[in-house]
Amino acid sequence: MSIDFLYLNEKDMIAAGVMDVAGCVEAMRETMSLFGKKDFLLGGPKADEHGLQINFPATSDIEGFPLDDGPDRRFNAMPAYLGGKYHIAGQKFYGSNNHNLQKGLPRSILMVTLNDVDTGAPIAYMSANLLSAMRTGAMPAMAASYLARKDSKVLSLIGPGVINKCAFQCYMEVLPEIDTLKIRGSSVHSKSALHMKKFAEENYPQIKNIIICDSLEEACRDSDVVSEAMSVTKQDMEEFKLEWFKKGAAVFSMGSFLVRDHESYLGTTMVADNYGMYEKYLKNFIARGPVDELGRKREWSIMGIDFVYLVNEKKTERKNVLNLCDIVNGISDGRTSDDEIVMCSIGGMPIEDLAWGYECYKKAEEKGIGTKLNLWDEPYYI
Repeated sequence: MSIDFLYLNEKDMIAAGVMDVAGCVEAMRETMSLFGKKDFLLGGPKADEHGLQINFPATSDIEGFPLDDGPDRRFNAMPAYLGGKYHIAGQKFYGSNNHNLQKGLPRSILMVTLNDVDTGAPIAYMSANLLSAMRTGAMPAMAASYLARKDSKVLSLIGPGVINKCAFQCYMEVLPEIDTLKIRGSSVHSKSALHMKKFAEENYPQIKNIIICDSLEEACRDSDVVSEAMSVTKQDMEEFKLEWFKKGAAVFSMGSFLVRDHESYLGTTMVADNYGMYEKYLKNFIARGPVDELGRKREWSIMGIDFVYLVNEKKTERKNVLNLCDIVNGISDGRTSDDEIVMCSIGGMPIEDLAWGYECYKKAEEKGIGTKLNLWDEPYYI
């Protein structure tokens, strides 16, 4: 039996609508609905693994062996199955190396494969840097449609890189009254912060005020929606204080959210995209030992792990950490008052990549975009 599959490069993906903001937000809504109905599979015996990660050693006696010689150096393979209208299997794979920037390349280079659920045969193989960035940015915006105040006017972007650039476009889709943008980069002269300012000025004339913030506190205070998407090393992490957030604020974390006063979360509405995934993260931190390589107490900087920690320490009950999927499916309320502060952890899952990848693949088929590649006409061995 002959097997062909569709190859989509980055230009193909753009032509197939990978940057379609409204379409991506709705695909993420459908994905979380299916997640809540348990019509999905992730890796691991409990189907709650974010993926399988290769971490490189600091040193090696083997010549040419890849080393952990920079931030975020890793390989990740993220397999999944997503049901419903998608009924697709596949995986996202990426390599991350900060030295790529010196070569004029993105830090991470990503690809997504879509596979037939029954045979495992490849259906499509596609460039996924834009796909992954869009689905990551669309998730908090989709959540904001339930958790942010409808009259939100002030949006704060903490970490003005690619992810928050995509998230910004998606927030503007679901929160049309935003008229003030606050940006927090590494400094007020940050190239990425200035680029974000220019992007907003050129594409969103409804935004009347743009402020590049000098501190993390300035970025958080008086903001209706706070979108965190930082990628920083441990030594560069800044600590968030929950007292900075105004009544009614909605805070979405996709990256590094360091809070040492964990109990301060107890006065907020806590929401997680996949509680089981954060349980696994915390177990992995515990397995690595109570201290880091310098003898200091180990810390984590993922909001969802803070929620699990509070439950494990019996500071709160599991029911008090709301599931985003239950809110999407109408099982739980999202925001119930104008004054509550909502803290939402978005960790990302490969089912999101499959959903948006599938939508782009179907559009590419419809438009005749991409390159057909042949796996075989007949398999050499059966």
